Amino acid sequence: MKIGATFLTSKNIPQDLRKLNDTDVDYIHVDVMDGKFVKNKTMPFSEMRNIYKYTSKRLDVHLMVVNPSKYIPLYAELNTEFITFHVEVEEDIIDCLELIKSYSIKCGLAISPDTKISELIPYLPYLDEVIVMSVPPGAGGQEFILSTEARIQELRDLIDSYHFSILINVDGGINDKTVSYCSLADIITCGSYITKSDNFQEKITSLRV
Repeated sequence: MKIGATFLTSKNIPQDLRKLNDTDVDYIHVDVMDGKFVKNKTMPFSEMRNIYKYTSKRLDVHLMVVNPSKYIPLYAELNTEFITFHVEVEEDIIDCLELIKSYSIKCGLAISPDTKISELIPYLPYLDEVIVMSVPPGAGGQEFILSTEARIQELRDLIDSYHFSILINVDGGINDKTVSYCSLADIITCGSYITKSDNFQEKITSLRV
């Protein structure tokens, strides 16, 4: 299982990115919020584009925005492995997925806790990753929703039934206790459990199962 670290709740982003860069974490998870799709808003791209100064880790970009097509070309400029946006957006989803692929970047869809897993079915042939939200999107430090375990199982069965190779990433409320509910995931994304600790590597190691 691979681990992505998000700095969403970080009080000192440059410092925490440098500290994460010195760990064996697999990805830096970049949460992008526009204040419309979710209430919160993250730093503008004009600041985010400097992330390379603090980390050489590959990026897993999670767009919590109304118009993904506006942000995809920007984040394609960075050291990005995945760009994921929400299946709940009103933009043409296949057009956005193909736009991501046009930059030779892996594409994905995120799904909120109250959205049916079956909503993903039309898009499975295009996907490299699905982010299963284990908290409502838009804020860090929330409590893991236990029913996520059954949703991960449902998604895994769905992917296997179509014989696709799609990574499952679980995002939200993950710590050394809740990680056990994510055993069928390929990637877990963790924030405050790591960045609010005194030893980032120790916390990351505790998540590897």
